[in-house]
Amino acid sequence: MAGPPAGRPPRVPLWQLAVFGISSLARGAVHPFVRMWRSTDAIDGYALNHFTSVAGDAMLAIALADSVFFSLPIGEAKLRVAAYLAITMLPLALAGPLLVPVLDRAGPRRLIAFASAAGRALIAIYAAPRFDTLVLFPAALALLVLSKVHGITKNGLTIAYAGRGDGLMQANARLGRLAAVGAILAAPVAFAAIRFGGSSAALYAAAIVYAGSAMLTLRLPHPGVSPVTRREVAPRGAVPELAVPAVGAVGMRAASGFLLFLLAFSLREEGAPVYWFAVLAGAGVLGTFVADVVAPRVPRSTREEAVVVASVGAACIGAVLAFELFGLALLTVFAFVAGAATEFGRLAFQSLMQRHAPPGAQGRVFVRYEVLFQLAWVAGAFLPALLPIDFRVGILILAAFYAVLGIGTVLRARARAIADDRSPPMPPPPS
Repeated sequence: MAGPPAGRPPRVPLWQLAVFGISSLARGAVHPFVRMWRSTDAIDGYALNHFTSVAGDAMLAIALADSVFFSLPIGEAKLRVAAYLAITMLPLALAGPLLVPVLDRAGPRRLIAFASAAGRALIAIYAAPRFDTLVLFPAALALLVLSKVHGITKNGLTIAYAGRGDGLMQANARLGRLAAVGAILAAPVAFAAIRFGGSSAALYAAAIVYAGSAMLTLRLPHPGVSPVTRREVAPRGAVPELAVPAVGAVGMRAASGFLLFLLAFSLREEGAPVYWFAVLAGAGVLGTFVADVVAPRVPRSTREEAVVVASVGAACIGAVLAFELFGLALLTVFAFVAGAATEFGRLAFQSLMQRHAPPGAQGRVFVRYEVLFQLAWVAGAFLPALLPIDFRVGILILAAFYAVLGIGTVLRARARAIADDRSPPMPPPPS
């Protein structure tokens, strides 16, 4: 049998090329996580913990959506979702202030993160076989509250673990990128679990991921805490310099919750196929990811107000276009822009917080505003979940809200600049 012509390499079968390509992609995807596992940097260890926590939350959200949102008539689904939102607000408002004094000390931060992950794992295991009973309601409430506790604790741990050269904005942007990747990777696993084992199987999968997140917490080092300068920050974490910028950040969060539920219920009422929901959710996550990639590369000379105004302006234009052309392609672009705009606004406010919050009190300050952000998101989601708002009317309301928010940010920035120019210079310190 004649071999290949002399001087020519033998042909490699296509299946071997495919296997080699897939294995190379797998190694490339796994390598960042292996590097973080082996790293001695504290933020790398916490990044893995946050990645698994968000992945578990994504599985939980998909399982709940399948059983609460898609399987019920639209009217009953609205009532059920509104009830979840209403009951979630109270524990979150209570949990935040209780966590504030604890997060200003070093040791309990890791304990809270461990309890949040381990508690979600145990509750998910308990609730999975009882998905069709009344147990689901309080179990889902407890899972959502513990997820919010993780989000509040995350900010204190991020501040403690962030390297001095990176800064809070860079560290949070990095965690945001990993969170987006975690949600994207968890989604097909949850959908496959639902396909073959129902919503209970997806909840079991989430429990496994939560348990892994709890175990990763045990590898975290003790976060150090700087002494608090009490004269520079109020006992509850109020910082005067952040009061005005927080209005824009809170508004962006409220708009995000409003848009999510407006789209969800409008698509159900229009009879849109289920894959539309997946495409739009993926576009929003991708927009968040892109914002987390771009934001740390924005020149430091760029004022945070400019970032917020640009983000709000882009979201406003997208809302107007979505009003005119209701279709999957344009809605996907709008979801991407809205996700990116919300994330840019969040990171811009974090940069201001880092600048004005004194060392040692950053955890307390960030907890205060994170609770406000979460409550604003729930309040925004309440309107389309509770009221019969048409999509076109709702999108016009959202566009007007974005416009007012952008104009207000510009006016506040100008007023602050004028006030700074008129303020007398600080006297020199006594010799």
